[in-house]
Amino acid sequence: MTITLDGLQNFRDLGGLPLATGGSVRPTVLYRSEGLIGLTDAGVADLSASPIGVIVDFRTPMEQAAAPDRLPADRALDVVELSVLEGALTGAAGAAARADGPIDTGMAKQILATLPRLGELYVQMLEHGATSFAEAARRISAPRRSEAPQDAGTVDGHASAVLIHCTAGKDRTGVAVALILDAVGVDRDAVIADYAVSERNLAGPWADRMLAGIEQMGAPLTPEIRELVTGTPPAAIAQALSWIDEHGGSAAYLRSGGLTGAELDALRTRLAG
Repeated sequence: MTITLDGLQNFRDLGGLPLATGGSVRPTVLYRSEGLIGLTDAGVADLSASPIGVIVDFRTPMEQAAAPDRLPADRALDVVELSVLEGALTGAAGAAARADGPIDTGMAKQILATLPRLGELYVQMLEHGATSFAEAARRISAPRRSEAPQDAGTVDGHASAVLIHCTAGKDRTGVAVALILDAVGVDRDAVIADYAVSERNLAGPWADRMLAGIEQMGAPLTPEIRELVTGTPPAAIAQALSWIDEHGGSAAYLRSGGLTGAELDALRTRLAG
């Protein structure tokens, strides 16, 4: 079943990605997107009718307050908040673009001047975020029972599908999804290619709005800032995966964050069959 959520530019099903040993990721199990504030009324109805029952949100409380998700009122969803600070720049830019009051441009410039490149930022996420990323994997491996309509394409009987998102759906979401896909044996080139899709998806009005927010914060739009806010260069996620390889691999990394061996096996079964 193909699902679309009207109003989102970076929403997609991870089903169909090839496994290194043959076969592919099961559809209607794991989705990714940007923040859900952009959902139209039709998109909210789409979400209500979908098999998605668990939403993993990597945004900080400040980002959530500035851009609250639009969620169905007619159906309860399990929202799991796993704040990861690294990567919150896009959320700050979005808040600036919506701000009516004054912005502390001096402080903004200081923060922006110290930001690392994307690959370095992802390594910082990995150094501090193992518990959050492992919890996201746990929610996929042992989802709650779905309350979606029976014709909504639920899998595993009526197990809920999981949607992972942050603000842009490219950095914290990108690292989490890459980790999870790599841990279950998705072809590495396919993992990197999926990450890279986000830049094309976000191009246009969404990227323009975020970059306008950066300008309102008083920062010049250097190539480095543009990449941080709107880019998904393959080299960045490749750097993160190389760091993971140097530290025992994705499965070992998720284990270090608290994912048990049984949960890791369940994750592989649910996504890879």
